[in-house]
Amino acid sequence: MSRRNSLQTYGILHHPGYREKYQVNLKRDLPHIPFAEDFWGFANAGAVLADLHINYESTPQYDKLRYIETPGVPIDWRVEKMRLSKDKTQLKYNDYLVLDGIPAEVYNYRLGNRSALEWIVDQYRVKTDKRSGIVNDPNRADQPRYIVDLIARVITVSLKTMEIVKELPAV
Repeated sequence: MSRRNSLQTYGILHHPGYREKYQVNLKRDLPHIPFAEDFWGFANAGAVLADLHINYESTPQYDKLRYIETPGVPIDWRVEKMRLSKDKTQLKYNDYLVLDGIPAEVYNYRLGNRSALEWIVDQYRVKTDKRSGIVNDPNRADQPRYIVDLIARVITVSLKTMEIVKELPAV
């Protein structure tokens, strides 16, 4: 498959109409890619999406996110287990920090059955395997702010993805 076809396919796979129509099939089968009248519309959108998703770590952080520090608690960038508020506009990062101002549109960009941000919240926590006792700790000693900065970038990626998806041509 050529690079252009791959990019067109990546664009089509993000189309809401495609995802809705083939929702059941996508859970149990390989994707079936329909013929798209506007090949270049999907290829160009797919190229932008692929670049955004591959280079997410260099994406600018969402600048409207507010960092609410708990008075009297020492600065701490470590994560044990994060929690979203009921309305999902805030994320309790740890005892020291709450991230506020998460836009609702962030949750429209989904990776399977949950949003990219929800995936980060679920996966970036300290876990101990019951059988082996091995501890999985996502915190980075050399980059203490890595996870909080990643969250701000994932918000940007999610919002930009949804902007591009809204502009996709018809399938």
